[in-house]
Amino acid sequence: MFLMKILEIKSLVFPEIKVIKFARFMDERGFFTEIYRKSDFEKIDFLKNKEFVQCNVSSSEKGVVRGLHLQWGPFLDKLVRVVDGIMVDLFLDVRLNSPTFGKIGTYELSSHDNKEYNEWIWIPKGFAHGSVFKEKTIIEYFCTSEYSPQTEASIFPLDPDIDWSIADPNVKKNFDEFINHNSLMSEKDKKGYTLAQWLKDEKSKNFIYDLKNRV
Repeated sequence: MFLMKILEIKSLVFPEIKVIKFARFMDERGFFTEIYRKSDFEKIDFLKNKEFVQCNVSSSEKGVVRGLHLQWGPFLDKLVRVVDGIMVDLFLDVRLNSPTFGKIGTYELSSHDNKEYNEWIWIPKGFAHGSVFKEKTIIEYFCTSEYSPQTEASIFPLDPDIDWSIADPNVKKNFDEFINHNSLMSEKDKKGYTLAQWLKDEKSKNFIYDLKNRV
């Protein structure tokens, strides 16, 4: 019997953002994989006390930009993976007093090349989350809270005050070219807060950096 096999867990430019690589068991017919096994996830420090209560699937056309989204009351952590296609994940630090407040990171996830593994990316509270789709793509994400439209907000991903200094410069260059020529964004996301507006809003105080617990 094939069980979930976690190959690697790594941190990205923010230590709170994690990538979990897990195996696909392949043969001439195709592959089988367990995308989630509670007993295995309970052995992972940053996931052992997390309960996933909602699972979403989203399809995006080439050129779509989503985000940057965040939720409080209740807070919402996400575990995201690509089912089919290519996604550049975006994660922006919005924690007040954080030494990296206003900085953004990126990570590309792809389903191509008949990979013998798949990846989850873990986006905890304190980070506004978005995605850029380089082709038609389907993603799946598990959430630790149910969606609450009354307590959500978004940061405008094209705000010039967002600091890209720790992101891969090639990704930033591609992002700019992509945005200038191909982007599709909802009116809601276009009307997201700038960082300056967010700092002036009382809602921003829901996300405060805690050095001891790194949240």
